[in-house]
Amino acid sequence: MSRKASPKLVLAVVGFGVFIAADDLTVVATMLRPIIGDLGIVLPDGLNQMAWIVNAYLIAYVAVMPFMGRLSDVWGRRRTYISSLALFLAGSIVVPLAPNYAIFLVGRVLTAMGGGALVPIGLAIVADVFGDNRRARALGTLGAIDTLGWVWGPLYGAMLVRFLTWRWQFYLNIPLAIVGIVAAWYVLEHVGKPTHARIDWVGAGTLSVGLVALNVALLESAQIQSVTGLEELTGSARGPMWWLLGVAAVALAAFVAHQARTDDPLVPLRLFKGRNLTTAVVVNFLVGATLVIVMVDVPLFVNVVESGIERAAVIAGWVLSALTAAMAAASYAGGRMTERWSYRPPILLGLLAVLSGFLLLGTGWTPETTYTQMAWQLAVLGTGFGLIFAPVSAAVVDSAQPEERGVAASLVMVLRLMGLSVGLSGLTAWGIYRYGVLRKSIVLPPFGDPTYESALRLAQEELTTSALAETFLAAAVIIAVGIVVALFMRNVTPQKASAQSDSSG
Repeated sequence: MSRKASPKLVLAVVGFGVFIAADDLTVVATMLRPIIGDLGIVLPDGLNQMAWIVNAYLIAYVAVMPFMGRLSDVWGRRRTYISSLALFLAGSIVVPLAPNYAIFLVGRVLTAMGGGALVPIGLAIVADVFGDNRRARALGTLGAIDTLGWVWGPLYGAMLVRFLTWRWQFYLNIPLAIVGIVAAWYVLEHVGKPTHARIDWVGAGTLSVGLVALNVALLESAQIQSVTGLEELTGSARGPMWWLLGVAAVALAAFVAHQARTDDPLVPLRLFKGRNLTTAVVVNFLVGATLVIVMVDVPLFVNVVESGIERAAVIAGWVLSALTAAMAAASYAGGRMTERWSYRPPILLGLLAVLSGFLLLGTGWTPETTYTQMAWQLAVLGTGFGLIFAPVSAAVVDSAQPEERGVAASLVMVLRLMGLSVGLSGLTAWGIYRYGVLRKSIVLPPFGDPTYESALRLAQEELTTSALAETFLAAAVIIAVGIVVALFMRNVTPQKASAQSDSSG
């Protein structure tokens, strides 16, 4: 009989898979130009195709999470985790060999489905093997690994494009995924055995349709707004968006109704009767909506004030690394604080730090702001975000029974990524609206005046940076709402919360 692996070894193996999946989520950011060139996409006509290289991954990544999280509850953690890595491996083989755009997207969707499943399954595995007194710390560590993968992706992609080709990202995924599969086979043998529950296929179908339709509508809305401007958004462009939102509303309503009736629900609605789980997922949604604001707006801000494109990309990566490095470090600290003081204190402390960070950005960033100032203020913001991740994850997972931890962990990631999609759409709409309002107040010299070009350039720089700064203040308002929500969380220890969830079963 094989020996049971130590929890630390399990965390290392699961973290390895989560890291390569997180890297794949962001790596194409610095690879888009050579990818679209090799696929024969011509801009600006191919702008929609270029957007779907990113959007297809994000949509599939979100849509698969609830189903695969629940599948790991029913089918077993090891089997589902290895199957997800195999799916990721298959996509990594298809993408670099794709002869055309359509096959390329198929490969991206396969890698997204596999990679998206690894995160909630990984969270559930960690919750299974670590005791109540160490679970939050382990979840914080896994969150830090996920965050490091996000920040490593664009930097890694830039290096591959410069010294090799974009295809090497996916060639290198192949041996990495194989190593992950072999390690998981041996290390996860005694983790999360299968149960006798059934898979709710109707629930899986309606939820997937709802999430896909909602994400497509939000992402398409953001893309249309960014290209045309709100005042030029035609009725023909609005039509499909509202139609998709209608499909999403009907599908999600059907999902909730079915979950209330079925004996084996995909997402047991009774989970939401717990105050801690409900408040935690709402906070997580708001965090996702504001996190995307800083991830998108900081590079835009740097590109506006910095003249050279390549230099701007390097500087944007440098200042954002202050955010993500602080997030990674604070994720572990948030886990330790949760074990000592429960969920509410680190969540509130983190939200207050995020609020302070956004106020610093919104009131202090101008074209004259130094990059050093940007970096330390982003570190304040990143520390706040990092402190939130572990207690939010622990509050959700601890509220579920052991056989429901997979689907509970899925809720953590789905709500954060749904917040990201809503935040991206709202951010684009608000930014364009405010740019249009501010533009009307600018007075330029007559056309043909020697100072016209320089005045126009300075006006555009000032308008754009002002509009971006206002989005930081809007994010601060959202975080203030999150603070009010977090106050309703019960301040119980993880051990007590876990005992309550077990006794409720």
